[in-house]
Amino acid sequence: MRILLLEDDLLLNKAIEKFLLKEGHHVETFRNGQLALDAILKDQYDMLLLDINVPMLSGLELLEKIDAQKIQIPTIFISALRDIEDISKAFDLGCYDYLKKPFHLKELSLRIEKVLKSTYMPQAHIRLSQNYSIDKETNTLRFKGEVQILPARQLKILLLLADNRSRVVNYELFQEYAWDNLDVEVPTIRAEINRLKKILKEDIIINIRNMGYMIKRPSSIVE
Repeated sequence: MRILLLEDDLLLNKAIEKFLLKEGHHVETFRNGQLALDAILKDQYDMLLLDINVPMLSGLELLEKIDAQKIQIPTIFISALRDIEDISKAFDLGCYDYLKKPFHLKELSLRIEKVLKSTYMPQAHIRLSQNYSIDKETNTLRFKGEVQILPARQLKILLLLADNRSRVVNYELFQEYAWDNLDVEVPTIRAEINRLKKILKEDIIINIRNMGYMIKRPSSIVE
């Protein structure tokens, strides 16, 4: 699982990172709230571990900003703050748990496991635009209700983008998911995505220069 850790205490930052790596997670650490936000907006994470009092942008402010972008990622706050107003605000913003410092690292692991069990709800039907939707149970793409057949790799590309709406999918993730970790070059990935864009009846795939591609979450559709 990919976890983003925002913690400005260097020793605690490194201790948590080391522990979670041993637990088998991929961890990216930040000590600056703005840098953490930049990473969230251009990459994908399965969980956020956020301290509140950090430089540049607090953990609460960070969660407010990604919520405004309609990015939803299971979040656990880790903080020494014990003020009930701070705790209430964290839950109001959509965090799933609040762990008070100091804590045992094993407790953090148990909290992570609990949150994942309670939040994992596979979304079968995903709306991509006013006319496009994709059913993950049957791997079926529909345009205005009619099935549109895609080559297998292009369908994988679209499924990956659908799972990460309003978030940039980088070339490494395309290589991992759509090419099964084969050593393919960026121009090859671009060429395949361009072929897919030509097949689609709406221009729903956005090229984010030097970063990757994304599909925006339809703002006018209630799911």
